[in-house]
Amino acid sequence: MMDNKEFDLILFGATSFVGKILSEYLVGEHIESNLSWAMAARSRSKLNALREDLGPKAAGIPVIVADSFDEEALYALCGRTHVVISTVGPYALYGDLLIKICAELGTDYCDLTGEAQWIRRIIAEHETTAQASGARIVNCCGFDSIPSDLGVKFLQDLAQEHFGAYCKHVKMRVKGTKGGASGGTIASAINLFQEAAKDSALRQELKDPYSICPEGHHFKARQKTIAVEYDEDFNSWTGPFLMAAINQRVVLRTNALLSPSYDANFTYDEGTLTGDGRGGEKRAKRLSTVTRIGMICLALPPVRWLATRFFLPKPGEGPSPEQQDKGFFDLRFFGSNDQGGNIIVKVTGDKDPGYGATAKMLAQAGISLCRDVDKGSFPGGFWTPASIFGVRLFERLQTHAGMTFEALSVSNPRSPHNNVTDMD
Repeated sequence: MMDNKEFDLILFGATSFVGKILSEYLVGEHIESNLSWAMAARSRSKLNALREDLGPKAAGIPVIVADSFDEEALYALCGRTHVVISTVGPYALYGDLLIKICAELGTDYCDLTGEAQWIRRIIAEHETTAQASGARIVNCCGFDSIPSDLGVKFLQDLAQEHFGAYCKHVKMRVKGTKGGASGGTIASAINLFQEAAKDSALRQELKDPYSICPEGHHFKARQKTIAVEYDEDFNSWTGPFLMAAINQRVVLRTNALLSPSYDANFTYDEGTLTGDGRGGEKRAKRLSTVTRIGMICLALPPVRWLATRFFLPKPGEGPSPEQQDKGFFDLRFFGSNDQGGNIIVKVTGDKDPGYGATAKMLAQAGISLCRDVDKGSFPGGFWTPASIFGVRLFERLQTHAGMTFEALSVSNPRSPHNNVTDMD
């Protein structure tokens, strides 16, 4: 780094639900040596209590008091660090000022948002400023959307190696996942429904899978949304996946940012495998029905009020440490080209996907942004994980974040060395 900053990174929102998990992870055994970092939040007493709870290893970690709406405090915070990691959501409510200041000061930034409408807005408002200052801003560095975005990139790198070209079509299917919901994630979803209820233009925007792609991207391929269908490539019925909307948008933005892109007519979709036979079909239909009813309920103000008041977890609440430890995810990617070649890739994580695993992904993304991503090769602007992070983040995630990226099969009918491995 050419500039001299006090910290490698500052964790803004350290006392939030994910922030506490991330703070505990950063004081652990397996973080890169000589990492200088600080914890920031709006309450000094909560920061001090968190530092005490983290034990002797955290005794020397500085704490910084700053509120999401305190411009002076945020300018001071961003001026002291190379990278800001933010866990303060919903970002559409609390994230604007921090992004503005990072863009102005040239401070790198990453977060775990899944709010496509906010990403689109902040790109429109601040990308020119970030490009001028050199600030690299990377959204969606948690379960949405690192496994999807990097899983596709891992598959496409294999396609280049074996086929000499990227796959034209890629799909992700959730084979298994276990984890709990947090109040912060639910608050973000509820805010989106509230915004959409008041804004017809936003409702139209939410139907566009290319909504966060750069202007003038020229991609026109029709993208699929999975409801219920039989997937012959996986010999299984498939239902919807809750994170598909944001993950698809991030992968499509990656396609627009990469040079060369995957393909001008590249397609990507996500779903959940429910099994073969009549039982699998029933599970897929049930998953689709439950998902649809849940969306309808959140869209109705009286039902939404009742659910948030009496049934859903509040911000700051989420899965217990035991639930986080027992959580996991197992994702499968299938890529194909027009010549009959295909690749199957497996991506896994060893913790609750939305919180235990997300905290580790976000931490490693922030460290990689500080240590591995050259500013000359990757200038200021809004990036996706797969468009800015290289092999070092794959290594970090597999060494320090409990993730795996594995090729299960490569089938190239035009090659005399066609290699096929049975998919487990």
